[in-house]
Amino acid sequence: MELKNMVSMVARRGRQLQRYNHGQRQVVGCIPYRIKGSKMGSDMKLEDALEVLVITAQRKGKGMLFPKGGWESDESIVEAAQRESIEEAGVFGTVEGELGKWCFKSKGNDVHYEGHMFPLLVKGQLDFWPEKDIRQRHWVSVPKAKEVCQYSWMKEALDVLVTRLESTPSSNL
Repeated sequence: MELKNMVSMVARRGRQLQRYNHGQRQVVGCIPYRIKGSKMGSDMKLEDALEVLVITAQRKGKGMLFPKGGWESDESIVEAAQRESIEEAGVFGTVEGELGKWCFKSKGNDVHYEGHMFPLLVKGQLDFWPEKDIRQRHWVSVPKAKEVCQYSWMKEALDVLVTRLESTPSSNL
């Protein structure tokens, strides 16, 4: 999704287009990340160079998480990942290969979800985005993200991302 195609600064609402798989609501999210500096040098470790973007939950006091939300029937899974990153965190970039699929139960009710997570290599940050007034965003280290993220399945996705990036030659980062 190119930014020029965005027509609204309002986040999508409602469940009429929501996808379900065997009764589980399908959600899609991204782990927005960046590598500090233009390229990692041989003297810099990934853990020192990698930053991820966490956002506050909509409800005050409910912790931090990565952008995620419903996958709707009128969009591809990648489009949903891009949309959620723009709506909730105000960032855009390159959605990379899926990190995995997790099944989990809502903390607040008895709803079951199927969550898909992707890495998002951030190319830009918006000053204004649909949920700017209800969320804060923070660039943090991986250990800090694991400390503040409220969902174990998102922490597992972060581990998958770190493992993937560690196996990538540093000349590609």
